[in-house]
Amino acid sequence: MMTFRFLGKKYAGESALDVVYALQRDAKDYPYAGKSIRKFLKWSLENLCDRIPPRDINLSIRLADNELALSYLYLRDEYGAGQLSISKSGDGVSK
Repeated sequence: MMTFRFLGKKYAGESALDVVYALQRDAKDYPYAGKSIRKFLKWSLENLCDRIPPRDINLSIRLADNELALSYLYLRDEYGAGQLSISKSGDGVSK
């Protein structure tokens, strides 16, 4: 199970992609609802440019969507634009 906390809200899912889709649904000012996840990630990272240096924003076409979503969440966690937690079912271990 993954959880991501940002601005007092908690987003959860079984995968990074589930969490990013939850973030997308909650982004009231996102103008491209229903478009690709990559479009959302690009839009989101552009809106976080005051927190995440542009050189760290890379939406590699070589990564599958779930890998890209996980990288996005780790990047946000690293730069203080949210907090990512990953726990394995039943063992209580978390990042």
